[in-house]
Order: sequence, then structure tokens, then C-alpha cells
Amino acid sequence: MKLDILVFAAHPDDAELNAGGTISALVSEGNKVGIIDLTKGEMGTRGNAITRSEEVNKASHILGIDYRINLDLGDSLINNTRENQIKLIEQIRLTKPNICLIGSSYDRHPDHGKATQLSLDSLFYSGLSKIKTMLHGIEQDAFRPTLILQYMQDRPFEPDFIFDISKHWETKKRAVLAFSSQFNVVANDSEPETYISSSKYFSQIEARARHYGHVAGFEMGEAFKKLNGKIGLSSFKDIR
Repeated sequence: MKLDILVFAAHPDDAELNAGGTISALVSEGNKVGIIDLTKGEMGTRGNAITRSEEVNKASHILGIDYRINLDLGDSLINNTRENQIKLIEQIRLTKPNICLIGSSYDRHPDHGKATQLSLDSLFYSGLSKIKTMLHGIEQDAFRPTLILQYMQDRPFEPDFIFDISKHWETKKRAVLAFSSQFNVVANDSEPETYISSSKYFSQIEARARHYGHVAGFEMGEAFKKLNGKIGLSSFKDIR
């Protein structure tokens, strides 16, 4: 299972919400893309682990990704322990991605920052040959991706670059709205309204995509920080 891009997400829907357009674009270019959800999102006010799992399957189909797994580290219980690092390292060494996308270092939800630090440490330790891992009875080789990128979550940051998702906004929208227990929910539903459930929240997501797209000269965009490695150009024609 060799992937080109591996995305780490604290909760189901984080990848779709914050990098769904980019994922859709990468898949359309023929890249093999996978998502690692660290928790089942079972502490969310709306829905439960079962509905989230069904929503994940729908969203994954919409995005057309090649691989997805849930490590079930515990929603609101993510800890940067060696035990949890090993679970991530096993997946990194299994999929051998060239590029990894991870969440924000600081965000409104405490799980986001914790998941990001766990992912960063695991990505580094995955390259240490003295940390041994076995998967399906086979010893794994040390591996570290070439490039790590951080996607923007609830709290904005100053991006290093903006990815054009203009042609993929509608796919991102459908993937996000596949989480029908979470987003654009009718106000008089049987479960309480939350910070993310109203249509106003989704309008903010669209406004952000339009804002960053405008900044970069696109219609719609997603913002990223570069955490390691270099983004090289072979021609100035690549610069817009």
C-alpha cells in the first residue's frame, strides 16, 4: 500500500472540512491519497460513532481516496504516548507517503493541537530504524516523508501557500455535507444546535475558501503551512 499523500485528522470530517478540495484535486491528478482518522468523533454533541462511520464511508467515496483507517485513540483523550506513536508509525511505514498533511498546532478544539503534535513526533520517529514495528507479522522498514504540510482549521494562520480548489469546491462541499449529522442541520432537529451545525458555519467555510482564493488569484483556495522540506520549482511558469 504505497500512497502519494497521507492526511492525518483528529476527528472524522476534519480532513474533508479543512483539506477536502485539495484532496479532491490530488485524486483527480492520479495521486493515491489516504486519510488516518485518530478518533471516531464519539464525543461530538450530535450523532455517534456509528453515524460518523457511515458518514465517513460516504465522504471517502465522494473524494475517491484509496485508503482510510481509524486508529480509535479516544475522542478528547488523544495523548502523545509511545503506544499511540507506534500506531501512527505503523501506518506511515505501511503507506510510505511522499507528502503528509496534518492539522493545526493550536486551534479551538484541544484535540487538534494534540493530534498535530502526535503526528509530527510520529512522522519524525518513523524514520528512526531503532524504533521497531511489526505489522501483520512483518517487520517494517524505517520511513520518513519528504514533505509535511499543515492545513488550516478553525483558527487562521499566515499561510506559506494557497492551493487552488476552484474546480473542486463542489466535491469538497458534498464530502463535508456527507457528515449530515454535523453540518447544515435544521434548527428544530431532535439534537441540539452546535457551533458547526448551523448553515452560518458552512457559509463561513465557503467565505474563507473564497478569501484565500482571492488572495492567490483563484476563485477558491485552501491555505497551508510548510513544516519541513522544500517546495521546488523547475520553471517560473509554475508561479502565478
